[in-house]
Amino acid sequence: MTIACGRRAVTFTSGMGQLFFKKPFQEAIRAGRKSTTIRRWDKPALKAGERAFSPGLGWLTIEAVDRVELERLSKTDAAADGFGTAKEMRKLLMSLYPSHKTDGKRWFRVRFALQEPVTKPPAQEKPRLFHQ
Repeated sequence: MTIACGRRAVTFTSGMGQLFFKKPFQEAIRAGRKSTTIRRWDKPALKAGERAFSPGLGWLTIEAVDRVELERLSKTDAAADGFGTAKEMRKLLMSLYPSHKTDGKRWFRVRFALQEPVTKPPAQEKPRLFHQ
């Protein structure tokens, strides 16, 4: 599969990982305020040492994937994930995974580094509808 990303097209092969992030999280990653993400999976979808593509960000190097217990995550864990407190992080995760108690999946922490950021094309001027 090939996806247009900025001025480049990225081709995926089977087995290549992807991580999707909402825009506020993308900004935190670019700024260096977020280097982990908590995901809910049956089994780890990524492995340490792999590269994963993140649309809107670019290529990430996966540094570690660890199974975690959400209740045991600390303020340090929350800070690495871009949050001020562990309570704040857990509250957002509960909203993202509302069926977490019955879905049969587990929590995983993915530690990553942004290696090859995607450059965005320059903003195009909006066409003027009326001449002034």
